[in-house]
Parts: sequence; structure tokens; C-alpha cells
Amino acid sequence: MPIMNNVYRQRAAEKPLVTLDDYRAAGGYTALPKALADVEPDDLQYVFMRSGLRGRGGAGFPMGKKASFLPKDSKKAKYVVCNADESEPGTFKDRDIMAFNPFQLLEGITLAGYAIGAERGYIYIRGEYEHQARVLDDAVRQARAAGLLGEGILKSTLNFDITVYRGAGAYICGEETALLESLEGKRGQPRLKPPFPAVAGLYQSPTLINNVETLAALPPIVENGADWYAALGPEKSPGSKVFSISGHVMRPGNYEIVLGETTLRELIFVHAGGLRPGRRVKAVWVGGSSVPVLGEGHLDTPLDYESIQAAGSALGSGGCIVMDDSGCIVRASLRLATFYRHESCGKCSPCREGTTWLEKLLMRMIAGEARMEDLEMMETLFGRISGKTLCPLAEGAVAPIKSALNMFRDDFVRVVENGSPRPEPMMAGA
Repeated sequence: MPIMNNVYRQRAAEKPLVTLDDYRAAGGYTALPKALADVEPDDLQYVFMRSGLRGRGGAGFPMGKKASFLPKDSKKAKYVVCNADESEPGTFKDRDIMAFNPFQLLEGITLAGYAIGAERGYIYIRGEYEHQARVLDDAVRQARAAGLLGEGILKSTLNFDITVYRGAGAYICGEETALLESLEGKRGQPRLKPPFPAVAGLYQSPTLINNVETLAALPPIVENGADWYAALGPEKSPGSKVFSISGHVMRPGNYEIVLGETTLRELIFVHAGGLRPGRRVKAVWVGGSSVPVLGEGHLDTPLDYESIQAAGSALGSGGCIVMDDSGCIVRASLRLATFYRHESCGKCSPCREGTTWLEKLLMRMIAGEARMEDLEMMETLFGRISGKTLCPLAEGAVAPIKSALNMFRDDFVRVVENGSPRPEPMMAGA
């Protein structure tokens, strides 16, 4: 049973629930009054923890455990921050949740605020999401007018409000501490950790940060119970997940599945309509562009955190990019290297310089100017970048290229020896 688009017995994708009346008619805003009437804040945190919900932004850390890290005895204000930056290439699920079902996100943020004792929440949305930001602004206005945000929510003692804050389009601000820096009006660069945001986050106060899909999952969990959610999918990867699939597929889009019940093959060939006639899968980046690439031999891997990890990659954000055998893995690696070089904030030398050299080496290969020694130089470069920076951007830059070189080394050798043919274009809508 999907929980994101169909939890309230009506598909938000078919009828956008952008008015409060429509959301309530579909069953929305029943979880919040239930929690305020029957559940204490600490017990609500336990509901989140018992559900097994893992962060859907990329890292997959248990949401309830993350909430429990906030100090109980702190006299500072507490905050809930929704990470709506969604800058990971290949990922566009949060965009649709905000556009088609904004009130479920607002209700989820309010539940999180009640659970941790916060009075203020922020939605940090990427600058390019102009339409989604307007939808959220209007939804916040409607919720305030109905007494669902502000002081004395639903005639209770809960005071909680939400502010929509627009970023400026920097990939690095998807990293939670860089996001906090930007939210405070500073340059978006990662902080040294510890302290972690749970202890010293926004304005150096205890802060819970989760992404859009994670927070939007809270209302159905509260409404249906932690046991219901925990029973969906494998024990360590419960619940459903929205996968954004693009590239060489016939029906690119967002597809919500129960984790562990669908394989990568089914996602590509059943949900996304398969490939063009006569083509075979060459490479798949399952969790966005920053994860190790998988090949045709991994198609029968179940889509859950543990299975994808055992296959050598990561579920990440669920941005599934598919490339068939018409594509060039070296050109794809260069495209990723260019992206991460451009998006590096420059704070850490290994990332700033390393991503530049990765791009240069791959450009030489594509131009037919490389030598075989360049492959060894690139392998040496991986070790000089990984594990030596403040945030995971450098890891994300290395992982797809390193795995591509390991899995498709013959392709890299062929390009070094003969140059690279120009690949066929990706599918429309990718």
C-alpha cells in the first residue's frame, strides 16, 4: 500500500491537493489532532522510532533516532528544518510532493515540531523551485487561516509556525550544515562536525533536519500506527519509497513502491516501460548521481537499503538514472565530474583541486589525448579525495567514477586508445 500519493485514498498526482478543503476531503489533517489529543511528545518520538522510518534524503538514517538526539533539558529554542533543496541529479520526487500534496508536508513538519518541542519550522527550498515555493507559501497561508499553524493550534497548547525560505540554487546546500549556514544568511559551506545539528544546529540551537519525503511520511504513520508502517517491506528497510527514474526509459517519472518488494528490473521494465527496442541496460545509478554505478548483472537486486548496499551501491535519494548500451560510460563520467567540480564550494582543498583534476583527466580521454598512465593517475587521485573533506560532496564525486572505472575498465581503455564516439541522446523528459 503506497503511503505518499495514495495514503488518503486519492492520488495527489491525479488531483493535486493544493487547497485545504481538498486535502481534508481526501483524509488529511487527521493525524495532527489525533496526536495532540492522545499522544505525548516523547511518545510521539517513540512512534517515529518504532516505525523504522529511515531518512529518504540519501543517508537513510533512522528518523526517530535522529529526533531522540536533541537534548531534552536544553533551554534554547528548538527548530525543525525541512531540506527541500533536492539538487541531486536524477532526483525530482520532492518537487512533486510539494507541488501536488503540500499539506501532507506541512502536517508532517508540525508533527515533528510537536514531538521535539519546537515552535518554529523552516522549509529550505532550492531557488529553481519557483512554482513549488509559491504552492507552499499559499498552503502555509491557508493553514494559518484555519488555525493549523500559529498559536494554539486546534485550540491546544501547541504553538508552531512554518516559514518557507528560498535558497539560491547551490548543490552544496543539500548538505545539512551548509543548508543551516545558508538559512542563517551566510555563505553555504559545510561546518565542522561535531557538534551535530541535533545539539548545535540553526542559530546554534537543537535542530531536527529531514528531507521532504521523510517528513511527509509522518502523517500516515501517526494515522495508521507505527506497526502498520514497520510491517511494510523488510525489517531494516520498512515503508515505501518514491523513486525518480530517468534516462533511457520509455516512461520516466516518479514511482512509489514498497521497499524490498520490487527489483531494479521491475522498476525499469514494468513501471518505467523498459528501454527502446533492441537495447540492453548498460549502467544504472540507483540513488542519484553520487552513488556507485550498477550494471546489467544487478537488475534482480531488490530495492531496499541493505540489498542495494550488498550489490555495491547505495539507495541514496532514489534518483534512478538508466543508461542503455548506446551510451558511453566515459562521457557520462565526465558529465558527472564536471557537475561536481562546478558545485564544489571550494572550502576543502582535496575536493576543490581533486574534482578539477578528475574533470581534466576525463576530458583528455574524451579528446583522444590521454595515455594509459592516466587511468592509474585517476585511481591514485581517488584516494587523495575520499575521506579527507568536511562533507560528502567529494565522496559523491569519486564514487560513480571509481565504480565505473572498476566495472567498465575495458570501455575506459578503449576510449584512451581510440577516443570516444558521441553517444545517442537520452530520452525526452530525462
